[in-house]
Amino acid sequence: MILPSLFPAYRRAALGALATAGLAVGAQSADGQPTGARAAGHVVLLGDSIFDNKSYVAGGPDVLAHLRARLPGGWQATLAAVDGAVTGGLRQQITRIPPDASHLVLSIGGNDALQQEGVLAEGARSVGEGLARLAAMRERFRSNYGAALDLLLARRLPLAICTIYDPRFPDPVRRQLGIAGLALFNDVITREASERGLPLLDLRILCDEDADFANPIEPSVQGGRKIAAEIAHLVTEHDFARPRPEVFSGRPRRA
Repeated sequence: MILPSLFPAYRRAALGALATAGLAVGAQSADGQPTGARAAGHVVLLGDSIFDNKSYVAGGPDVLAHLRARLPGGWQATLAAVDGAVTGGLRQQITRIPPDASHLVLSIGGNDALQQEGVLAEGARSVGEGLARLAAMRERFRSNYGAALDLLLARRLPLAICTIYDPRFPDPVRRQLGIAGLALFNDVITREASERGLPLLDLRILCDEDADFANPIEPSVQGGRKIAAEIAHLVTEHDFARPRPEVFSGRPRRA
């Protein structure tokens, strides 16, 4: 799904970043052959255990291993994400971005939501009072998530972001409350993608089976494989020289 918009400032920044990385559309190699989006890149994964899931796959391939297997020849992938990370701690991960990085992919926010889960159990004297607390929770996340994106965009590298997938809590009430609460966080993420012209990996649609989860909130080998495949598709197919909010979800695209 492509949402039409014009983002001249982001277009200029993206073109500069792509040219620096040798990935600009229409670029040529030393022998005069076009390189374009097929030039080898270096993908850096940032965020939390959605990407840093090695501890949860019982010796099987994690997201990073899957991604390295799915990327075209010559491409590299680096894990900067840290299990348990929240938006406020992203600055430390940014220092781990290698100098030859060409693409950044961010998946973060689930732990921010977990820290606020207690709000859903609080009593309220009215629906309005309860909604006010949820609105304050959303606003805190919007501020922190926006600041994290500002830090990443300052690197002038192509950036993609991810929604937070639906949890698989065994308790159906907790699961439904979790999905409802995460809708507030995902609203922030999808709005940021639209406003900033960023491609979006929608994990809610991509990870839609219980087998995609090693536990209620971590991706399994199967889930990691699906996530990695869509990241590889995104970084090699999305035209970062034309910044626009395109959604990648593992589903066929409609004309």
